[in-house]
Formats: sequence, structure tokens, C-alpha cells
Amino acid sequence: MIHKYKFKDNYIVMDINSGAVHVVTDIVFDILNYYQEKSLDEIIKLLKSKYEKNQILEAALEIQYLVDNEMLFTDDSQITTEMLEGRGAIIKAMCLHVAHDCNMTCKYCFGGQGAFEGKRSLISLETGKKAIDFLLSHSGSRRNLEIDFFGGEPLMNFEVVKGLVNYGREAEKAFGKKIRFTITTNGLLLDDFKADYINENMDNVILSIDGRPEVNDNMRQTVTGKGTYDNITEKYLNFIKKREKTYYVRGTYTRENLDFSEDVRHLAEKGFKNISMEPVVTDLSRSYALQDEDKDLILREYDRLTDLYLEYAKEGKKFEFFHFNIDLNQGPCVVKRVSGCGAGTEYVAVSPEGDIYPCHQFVGNSDFKLGNLYDDHFENRLYDEFNRAHIYNKKKCSECWAKFYCSGGCHANAFQMNRDIKKPYELGCELEKKRIECAIAIRAILDEE
Repeated sequence: MIHKYKFKDNYIVMDINSGAVHVVTDIVFDILNYYQEKSLDEIIKLLKSKYEKNQILEAALEIQYLVDNEMLFTDDSQITTEMLEGRGAIIKAMCLHVAHDCNMTCKYCFGGQGAFEGKRSLISLETGKKAIDFLLSHSGSRRNLEIDFFGGEPLMNFEVVKGLVNYGREAEKAFGKKIRFTITTNGLLLDDFKADYINENMDNVILSIDGRPEVNDNMRQTVTGKGTYDNITEKYLNFIKKREKTYYVRGTYTRENLDFSEDVRHLAEKGFKNISMEPVVTDLSRSYALQDEDKDLILREYDRLTDLYLEYAKEGKKFEFFHFNIDLNQGPCVVKRVSGCGAGTEYVAVSPEGDIYPCHQFVGNSDFKLGNLYDDHFENRLYDEFNRAHIYNKKKCSECWAKFYCSGGCHANAFQMNRDIKKPYELGCELEKKRIECAIAIRAILDEE
């Protein structure tokens, strides 16, 4: 399987199974339309009005060289069902909901403004410790583990967060493991003390902000209905000045700001170097929900964002955009590329009450509750269902050129939109494919310079 497309003046060909990416000439690009179905003589006749015979013959030799060296039209016969589904139930990452409460009321919040459709609550130190023990004891031979402090707003329970970091650092020693801590925050409670602690102890930080003041304040408001932009922006900027580890400012775009490249521009101009801007996934009845008829406009906006990215890179003001970071060296192992984030298999979320779910976006949905930390025994009853929800068991994914880059998409988004974790969210797929094309084109353009 190959995928070919033109981006500006670049002709790009991707060999899906090998991961090879080629920037080719226009003649190679055109020959590939017929290479597997037509004979060379037939191709010469089809293209003779555009190219000389000797040019076609020379280009065909280049293509055959790539085929012979397994860089074009390769197969995926090396990937077996045992490889994909025989991993065993080993958990390596946890989203720990330390606060089912929030000091904001974001309109698009999938967590019901922090309460996840339940009662507002904060995790206790005892339950948090049990969560860490659970991760350590269910992680098998995995040495490197991850815990993301999540909410609601985690800083509303900051003393417990600190206690859990201290506990984790001690508890990991007995298992010979290393826990990587991360935290996601809306910034309202961020002060110098918390910032210094986070910078010292958190390997990654996600700072939530939607971009321009009017865009952010339309969606992200306090419980009293006030905008949050002025409150958080300077806090974030002061925070990242001291930050030596990874961080991202993360925004969400909706139907109300389809010119979201301007929000990325705004954040870059403010001085943020690591930016993510995600499409909202929500009930289609919401006024801000993305609709299928918005697709073409959104795809063009990603082209604008690509132009912006290249413009800044050429001017020496480069920033990183999360979805444009792409590994062309085959990235993670094949299992990761085929099954994605590992929700429900390698990754779980835990509520303040100790309830266990496949991921943070399933928290509060009783159909997906896997158990509780205080149960005498844990057995992931949905393991097989999530373990088999890989790209080879999803018809559309198995036939899609982007399958090894998106890994079948988000299970939670699939369930949200289609009530089936094996049926991907179609608009989300189209946007992901566009982002991949843009990311690879950026690499091709910058590598040429």
C-alpha cells in the first residue's frame, strides 16, 4: 500500500508498511498511478504526451529499485495476531483523577465541568497510594511507568498530589521501577510555590488555554462566568521561563473558532514554544460541535497552519506543534503503532473513589467500570474487547493509509460518536490524515533547505 499526494511543489509518496517516505519527481509520481496495474509499454503510451520515452524508462528503473529494496509496495506479512493480541494484561500508565471538582465551567468539558456527572470529590491520600500500589503491582516487567495527575483541576488537591509524588518515589524503589509524573492544569491556582514544585517534580505539564483572549474566554470561564485568559496567561509565561522539562499549552478549537491557526499564532507570539490545538469532540447537537460540512474549511485551515509553521521556522522563531511532530523512523514498536494509546489494556484511569476505567474519557460511565482499588481481586473484564480493537480488526482502519500513524484513533471518540470502539470517528479520521500529510510535507520542505 502506498499513499501519494502533492503539497505545494513537492510530490510525496509514502510506503505504508515499511514507513518509507519519498520526495519524488513529477514523472515518478505520475507513473505510480499505473505501476502495479499496467505494463511498462502501456505506461509509456499513457504518458507519452507528457514525457519522453527515455524519461519514463529511467523513472521506472528508480521505482523498481525502491521496490527491490523494500521501500515501496511492501507488505505487512510480518505482523501476526499473536504479536498484537498476545501481550498479556500489563498496565504501564495511569490517569489519576485527584480532583472531581473544578474552578472553571468550560462549555465543552467532557468531564461535566469536573464532576464527571457524579458528585464533586477529591481523592484521599490513602486512595491515591492504593492507586500507585495498583500500578506498580500490575506493571509486570515494565520498568518505566507513568502517572498523570488529572481532574477536574488537580491543583485543587495539591497537598495530596505532593504526598503522592513522595509516596511514589519511595514505593517504586521496592519494584525497581521509575514513575514519570505529569500534571494537567487550567492555571487558575498556579502560583510561584506550585510552579517551582511542578517544575522540579513533573516530567511533563499540560497547560490549558484556547488561544486568543476572546476565543479562550468564550469557552473557558470561571464558575462566576468570568473569562480566564487574563488570569492565567502571565502565570503560564512565568512558569515556562523556569521550565527545563517538557510542557505543552493545549487548546481546543470548536465551530466557533475554525480559524484556529490564528490561535496557534497568538500563542506562539506570546512566547509559547510547545503548542497543541485539538478539535472538539462532543454531542453534535451542541452549537460549537464540529459538523461534517465544516471539513473542507478545517482542512484548509491546517494548510494555513502549515504555512504559519514554515514561516516561523524560516524566520528562526520555530515552535513545536504537537500534531506536526512525526517520527519517520518507524517510531514506536509495531504493537504501539497498531493499537495506539493502550486504553483498557496498558492504560487505565482511576476516580477519586478508586473506581477503575479504561481511560479518563470513560470515567463515570458505569458500562466501562473495570473494578475498584478496594476490591480484593482485579480482573479487567473488558481487556479482550480493548485488546482486539486494533487496526486489523477495524475494517476502515485496515484499508487506510494512515493506520500506522494514528493507530486506529481514539477509542473514547469512537464510542462517543458511534457507540462502538471499533468504529472510528470519521471526521476525526479525515482531520488526522490531513495533519499527517502536513507534518510529512513540513519535514520534506525543511530538509530540502
